[in-house]
Parts: sequence; C-alpha cells; structure tokens
Amino acid sequence: MEYFAGLDVSIDETAICVVDNKGKVVLGRSVTTDPAAIAKALAPYAGRMRRAGHEAGSLAP
Repeated sequence: MEYFAGLDVSIDETAICVVDNKGKVVLGRSVTTDPAAIAKALAPYAGRMRRAGHEAGSLAP
C-alpha cells in the first residue's frame, strides 16, 4: 500500500494528514514544528510514502 502525506506548518505546530492510495485517512494529528517530531510521526509510513507535500504559506521556505 502506498501513502501520501500533507503538512500544514505553523510556527508552533504542524498538522499532519496521511492517506492511503484509496483516500482513507490513516493518520491525522498535530506535532511540534520540529523536524525530529515530524519525522517520528511519519516514520511508520516512510518505507511506502509515495509523496509528501506542505502548504505554500509564509512558512514554506
């Protein structure tokens, strides 16, 4: 099964949504905006992650 992730980044928190290839939400949570916290939340899906994207707001860079 393949997974797709979306990240909505703010200064304090990042909302993460992971869906499978049928569109079913398999993870919906918020974590601290920290690379280690985001990586830990996505780790169970990393081996089968097809794409990950983030919103294109002022914090995107």
